[in-house]
Amino acid sequence: MPIDDQELTAADPAVPEAGQFHPVAVRPLHIRLLRYLPTLLLLGLAVHLILPQIASLQHSAAVIRQMIWWLVGLAALAQVASYLGSGYLIQSLVSMTGESLSFIRSIFITLSAYSVGLVAGGMVGNSASAFRWLKQGGVSPQSASIASTLPALINNLLLLSLALFGVIHLLLVHELTALEEIAFALILFVDGTIVLLLVWGIGHPDGLTRLIDRLTARWHKIRHQDHDPQRAQDFVDQILNTWIALRKGGWRGPTLGILLNTGFDLLTIYLLFMAAGHRVTFGLLLTGYGLPLLLGKVGFLPGGVGIVEGTMVALYTGLGVPAATAVVVVLAYRVLSFWIPTLLGFPLVPFLERSGRKKLIEH
Repeated sequence: MPIDDQELTAADPAVPEAGQFHPVAVRPLHIRLLRYLPTLLLLGLAVHLILPQIASLQHSAAVIRQMIWWLVGLAALAQVASYLGSGYLIQSLVSMTGESLSFIRSIFITLSAYSVGLVAGGMVGNSASAFRWLKQGGVSPQSASIASTLPALINNLLLLSLALFGVIHLLLVHELTALEEIAFALILFVDGTIVLLLVWGIGHPDGLTRLIDRLTARWHKIRHQDHDPQRAQDFVDQILNTWIALRKGGWRGPTLGILLNTGFDLLTIYLLFMAAGHRVTFGLLLTGYGLPLLLGKVGFLPGGVGIVEGTMVALYTGLGVPAATAVVVVLAYRVLSFWIPTLLGFPLVPFLERSGRKKLIEH
């Protein structure tokens, strides 16, 4: 099914006045979902063939037989609530600019954009498809640019904070080998540097833009890729838009949305641990949560497949969770939070396309 977009320009490129949102360019998206179907099938085959072997090696069958299934059901409901929080996040970002978007459509856009981003362009494909469907739903280009680009940034900033907490918790509370201490201290240094750069960049946006442009230019040169300086400017503008929203008092809705999304996502894992008969503390839960998801976002595999599961299992087992329990809980969590929403998102794409074209014709 084709999704062929016109050139997507979020707003007038003129320099905004102080306190106004910055225009963010959302690049065109040209994909055919059927072209990427083999990728999804291969990923699914890999999970089907490899992960059950891991589970059997860890003697996880006994854990599955003893699980409390009504708690598994509550975990599934918690994950539904997590995606409702994501939908509310988009809706609140649109409302922040004085416009409106139905809650149901915001949830559909969240699911579908994530699925499209998985097979085409990652965060870029996610933002481009969300931008298209927001505009088709009657949202202005300026509001659509904010609502399609800021959720991923806000989510990544929160994951960065949770990863920082997890690393500090590991270094202070748990006994680690010298190699583990060096590795986690390095991660803490990198994460802390990123946070400080973002804080500095709010007051010095031109300097941050130049720094990011130089770093990405070198990275693209190493990988023999074309370099687009506008990407650095767009990223900094997204940071500034987030800060402007906070200063204008528009933080309440988006903050509630991201807290609902992340809070219920954490509750999903907690309930799965309870269902497997293993109680975990809040500190342990957070320590094994933020860093794997953050690493999955920067990995080269769609959705962090394999990276998230492997890192999360390793962290939880290193924190004293029985290996069999960790494998079952993590795999069940990924089915609920990643695979089911991804598969649900694709059938919603034609609905969003048809309803969007219908609204355009009506107007």
